[in-house]
Amino acid sequence: MAKRIQSTKKTTISSDKKPSVFSFLKTRQAQTILGSFLILFSLFLAIAFISFFFNWQEDQSTLTKLTDKTVRSENLLGKIGANLSHFFIYKGFGIAAFIIAFQVFLTGMYSLIQKKLAKIIISWNWALLAMLWISITFGFLHKKYALFSGIIGFEINDFLQAFIGKTGLAIVLAFFFIAYIVIKYKVTFDQFIEKIKQRRAEKEAKELEKAENGIVEDVKTETTKPITVSSNKKEKSGVELSLENLKPTIAKHSDVTNKKEELTLKIEKEPKPELKVEQPITINKEETVADINDIGIDIAIGREEEHSTQNLSDKLVKDFGEFDPTLELGNFKFPTFNLLKEYNETISIDPEELEANKDRIVETLKNYKIGIAEIKATVGPTITLYEIVPEAGIRISKIKNLEDDIALSLSALGIRIIAPIPGKGTIGIEVPNKKSTIVSMHSVISSKRFQESPMELPIALGKTISNETFVVDLAKMPHLLMAGATGQGKSVGLNAVLTSLLYKKHPAEVKFILVDPKKVELTLFNKIERHYLAKLPDSEEAIITDTTKVVHTLNSLCIEMDNRYDLLKNAMVRNIKEYNTKFKARKLNPNDGHKFLPYIVLVIDEFADLIMTAGKEVETPIARLAQLARAIGIHLIVATQRPSVNVITGIIKANFPARIAFRVTSKIDSRTILDAGGADQLIGRGDLLYTNGNDIVRIQCAFVDTPEVEKITDFIGSQRAYAEAYLLPEYVDEESGTSIDIDIADRDKLFKEAAEIIVIAQQGSASLLQRKLKLGYNRAGRLIDQLEAAGIVGGFEGSKARQVLVTDFTALEQLLENEKNT
Repeated sequence: MAKRIQSTKKTTISSDKKPSVFSFLKTRQAQTILGSFLILFSLFLAIAFISFFFNWQEDQSTLTKLTDKTVRSENLLGKIGANLSHFFIYKGFGIAAFIIAFQVFLTGMYSLIQKKLAKIIISWNWALLAMLWISITFGFLHKKYALFSGIIGFEINDFLQAFIGKTGLAIVLAFFFIAYIVIKYKVTFDQFIEKIKQRRAEKEAKELEKAENGIVEDVKTETTKPITVSSNKKEKSGVELSLENLKPTIAKHSDVTNKKEELTLKIEKEPKPELKVEQPITINKEETVADINDIGIDIAIGREEEHSTQNLSDKLVKDFGEFDPTLELGNFKFPTFNLLKEYNETISIDPEELEANKDRIVETLKNYKIGIAEIKATVGPTITLYEIVPEAGIRISKIKNLEDDIALSLSALGIRIIAPIPGKGTIGIEVPNKKSTIVSMHSVISSKRFQESPMELPIALGKTISNETFVVDLAKMPHLLMAGATGQGKSVGLNAVLTSLLYKKHPAEVKFILVDPKKVELTLFNKIERHYLAKLPDSEEAIITDTTKVVHTLNSLCIEMDNRYDLLKNAMVRNIKEYNTKFKARKLNPNDGHKFLPYIVLVIDEFADLIMTAGKEVETPIARLAQLARAIGIHLIVATQRPSVNVITGIIKANFPARIAFRVTSKIDSRTILDAGGADQLIGRGDLLYTNGNDIVRIQCAFVDTPEVEKITDFIGSQRAYAEAYLLPEYVDEESGTSIDIDIADRDKLFKEAAEIIVIAQQGSASLLQRKLKLGYNRAGRLIDQLEAAGIVGGFEGSKARQVLVTDFTALEQLLENEKNT
């Protein structure tokens, strides 16, 4: 019995305590706290959602690294805001997720004003239906992007379209919109019609009232004096009516026939102390008669003709808009980011390694009696920059001479000393990281710095030591010289340059001329021939591999340059940007030869090979283009493995201020390309130095692999293209014998001997004449042209040998004899 009493006491105590725990939640204070929290949380969500639409690309890498402090989020509310936005917007309802923030705010307000829970639940149900409808609608409107619709709307839209089609889905969405409005706001069709009728009736009543007020005002203005009624029997009426000054009122026909209005006027009374009478007089407008002499006349004064302030170009822009060069390929889609491979680019910082390197640097300098006042480390993808501040009185040259000693103490592949760092009062020591990080092309292309760049020809080269995307403008360089030993990243650098331009410029805005003597580096770009490439009219392949065609192409490009300068001269502008702006504004007449001018980028790989085979024939047009072509939008990118002085001559260097040096084998090569040392101390694998005539910047080049280039070219090549590649002007070699009218006396002395060799061998090639007659390439080429003019060999067929048209030696003798007789 005692136990039962004890248990009942315990239960009583516990039951008394339970209500005390939950009773606080029902109090006014708890509801105020909850409401305030929900209102502030709704503001948190709204800011995070808005920031997400501006920074969602940069925050993709932070979604899976919530606890990693080294990864920084671009969202205004940090990683939590980025993850919440990603969940509600991208994985949820898209732009309709803002309704969630609004509903949270509404719930907080309901909590503050103590609304019933049932009303809050009903509000959330309607909001959920609205979010679902908006999400599916945006999925229907934006079929290729799930950002505005969210995954939910995108997938539901995709599922429904597969079963009922696009038209069916549009009908279903319209039905649910009508149903939502009718049920939520209790609107019926009868009410809708009734409201329309009511508004129409109110409008008519207002117009009628305005018309009546207008008639009263007309009468008041035309009656100059008050009307006085006079009677013979003054003692009876005491009222006088004077009609002398009463002017007739001219009424409109419509007013007279349709309306009959009463007008009340005040009447002047004869002054009588004992009686004051005001008597209304009713005047019908139908009885108002107009005197023919009082009918007014409207006088219309002719106005001066207005003069147009617009010229023809302004009218054309107003009627048709500015000229759009991209309109011919209006449906062209730029390559997407998913074509590029992503790598783990988190820079791993090893504090022990940094501390050990710092101690070794300090100890090495201390051995040479060089004191360090301060040291700071900046960790990059490939190298770490140690900035040191030496003690007062230490000469900089003394530290620079210790480069090899510091490298020995650090056991590094090669270090580079920057003494001093431009703009800073420090000395930099660049030390390679033990574990380097790959910089992907995906990360630099998708960066905000590249995507929002206002540059004409932006190039994303890679990332600097401070892990910032390095973007330069090819249009301002204006030409680029690249050099590096075999396998150090030169070809990858060329691919990075081309990929940057493909991701940023429309086919109508830029064209490429690709020269590839190795025949394997740039072949993948053949797929985009009719989109982006330029070539000679008679050329079968857009990518140039033959030396003779390179010479012809360069000279053709010089003709194009001269033609463009003529267009700029006639248009009275100074550069291609001003010219295209004027042409887009329709201020230049196409009938006068004007046209939109795309940028032309000439890319030459293995420049040293061209210099060896063609020499001055290549160097002269390149030097001319480098000197003059900047203003008319022709830019050169020249790459070579061997940056020696006989390849990169003084003329070339003088006109290529922008230079990129990958790792080279000697300090001499480094000075040839950069006019400074340091390129021989690079670690390879895309490690480069860039200069534009000022400071030298160390960059880790973005890595773009062959499969990535293939995906990009396949993506572009599968789209609708122009009818043919961009055609350069036709070039006729002045020294060639392509004309049939060549004088026999002007033929080479070895012409007959060369003809005999060709006929006997039945092979028409310049290399055969070079070997047999021990000639140079140029003279052998002229002999082949003369043989073609004489009808002994056929025309040029690319890399194939020319066809021999004379079958035997006897036929050759007869042909030459006939020429003499004629």
